[in-house]
Amino acid sequence: MRGLIVSLAALFACSSLAEAGGDAAAGKRVMLKCQVCHGKDGIAKLPEAPNIAGQKEDYLVKALMAFKAGERKNEQMTVVTKGLSDEDIADVAAYYSSIKITVQVPP
Repeated sequence: MRGLIVSLAALFACSSLAEAGGDAAAGKRVMLKCQVCHGKDGIAKLPEAPNIAGQKEDYLVKALMAFKAGERKNEQMTVVTKGLSDEDIADVAAYYSSIKITVQVPP
């Protein structure tokens, strides 16, 4: 029962952050912690890191909150997200989601 309550609380926190939207300009400052792996432009610099440029803001918030809560496991992400406030998470998600990308379908 306690796990259900914690999960619902995390879901509520994530959904309220996603609805509110973050500040992309503030996220650009927070992004300094992320750029080593994900780059300033959201294009991964390490082979094991995903590209996050143009990713949906809601998804990024939920993923970051899950790493912070220990629901998703990755040593580097756990270390980084522990130091982020909920506002930092919303802001960095807004920053990376605001990057415009283009997609080319192969012929």
